[in-house]
Parts: sequence; C-alpha cells; structure tokens
Amino acid sequence: MIFGRSERGKPPVEPVTLKILVAGGFGVGKTTLVGAVSEIRPLRTEELLTEAGRPVDDISGVEGKHTTTVAMDFGRITVRENLVLYLFGTPGQERFWFMWDELSEGALGAVVLADTRRLEDCFAAIDYFERRSIPFVVGVNCFEGAARYPIETVRQALDLDDGVPLLLCDARDRESVKEVLIGLVRHAMAYTAGRRRAATV
Repeated sequence: MIFGRSERGKPPVEPVTLKILVAGGFGVGKTTLVGAVSEIRPLRTEELLTEAGRPVDDISGVEGKHTTTVAMDFGRITVRENLVLYLFGTPGQERFWFMWDELSEGALGAVVLADTRRLEDCFAAIDYFERRSIPFVVGVNCFEGAARYPIETVRQALDLDDGVPLLLCDARDRESVKEVLIGLVRHAMAYTAGRRRAATV
C-alpha cells in the first residue's frame, strides 16, 4: 500500500486521521521530535533568533539555539494503510499561545516535552491541556549533559496526576519518539473510554 493508493484489485482505503500536538517550552526539542518521525519533509516555520527577540526569548540553558518556531511544525506518519497521524508542533513562546486553541481543535491528545534544566517552561502546556481535558503525556527529552533524575522525582516536580504517563525520550531518535507517540495513543484511548463510562453512570 502506498499512501493514497490501494493495491491492484482492492478498493481504495480512506484512512482514519488522528491529530497529535507536540507542545512544551522554548527550545525543548519540538521541531526535532516532529522531524525525527515524519515520513514527509516536515513543514517548518523557523526563523533566526535576533537581538530584537532577546528580551522575550530566554535562551538560558539552550544557548546553542539559533532559530525559533514562529507558527508551527507539521509532520505525518502512516501507521498502517487505514491510520495516519498528523503531528503539529506548537510554538513555545508565550506570545504565540493564541495559536494553541486553533491547533488543539479536534486533537486526539498531546505530547508535552520537558527539559530537566528548565522544567518550569512546560508548566503552561501542562496547565493548558489539563484545563481543557485534552489527554497528554509528558516526554522528558534527555539532552546530553543534562542531569538525570528518577521518573518519580520529575513527576513530583511537575505535580502531575498519577494517571498522566511520564516517559523518558530522545527527540532525535525515531524509535524513542515512536514509543512516546504509542504511549500517547494508548493513554488517549483509555482516557476517552473512562470519560464515556463516567458519562453513562
């Protein structure tokens, strides 16, 4: 099966499409994560950091970063012939948060990327998805040189509910990112099923 076409003699399959958001603070690896798993060349809206943006783009802890996403990243993964994931990487800076409502419309769920050097940067994303009852997982991006902490220590620092999965990952590694996405899909399915059961009680 080639995406959009069917094998000879078989009717075309209309794929189910699922929308997943990738959120988190500035410089946490959202663009890298989308690029690591996308089967198409990712759409990126990155611009060079400038002196004018220095007062609002805090690069402490990510001094090597030279670009920033100013709209969104977009990628696609065909899981099987009838299931396609669309990934939307959200901009991390506060001045672009107005876009989150549009991007989150119809989303299956979200991956909130976290950096242990700047954990506070992902609080806004966690709060956003909690308030809107959008299922999410937290992926701790294991940067080289960053301190490693036990999962439970990070969970406590983020004040996460017990039901929210917290996973270690490497946003550069395709297999690692796939595990995070699989974790999100499983969590979102369980979350939705739980809400349906609660609604019928």
